[in-house]
Amino acid sequence: MTRRFLFVLGSSRTEGNTELLARRAAEQLPAEVEQQWISLAEQPLPDFVDLRRDNDHVHPPTGSAPALLLDATLAATDIVIASPLYWYSVSGLTKRYLDYWSGWLRTPGLDFKAAMAGRTLWGVAALADSEPSVADPLIGTLNNSAAYLGMRFGGVLLGNGSRRGDVLHDTAALARAKSFFAQEPPLARFPHETRAAA
Repeated sequence: MTRRFLFVLGSSRTEGNTELLARRAAEQLPAEVEQQWISLAEQPLPDFVDLRRDNDHVHPPTGSAPALLLDATLAATDIVIASPLYWYSVSGLTKRYLDYWSGWLRTPGLDFKAAMAGRTLWGVAALADSEPSVADPLIGTLNNSAAYLGMRFGGVLLGNGSRRGDVLHDTAALARAKSFFAQEPPLARFPHETRAAA
């Protein structure tokens, strides 16, 4: 399958530090790699309603934004969650998108889990802290989501920035961006699986 990257922008503002860093990393992709960029602020998803305990089990989400995101997600070989660090995890917009994965897992005829297996999940995040470990909850959210679905996980490209454009002064992050998507990501594993194998 030809590689196709879906960049899911989870910031509430355009051209924020996370998006700028993601675009720097995307510039390094080969020209033949397709890219699709979707801003969750511009394609807002309705509140996710968990209907797993209802008698009919699931109502497939309706509306243009869920359909657009589902189609784009299924068409991608690589999904890049570009979310700023909000309260030490992904943004609310991003979390809602991931919540929709729960609904897609239960949509009749979709077999979302099998469709996602073997694809790659990546992350890009800007944080206003000099200590990268504060982003561990965000990284854990993405890693564990990938592990549950049998996906590969390319890790999270972190950059420092608070005011708009700050990340462009983070020379270490910009250097990492140049080779971030060039790595061969391993299959994601839950932390307890990694500890058991050690």
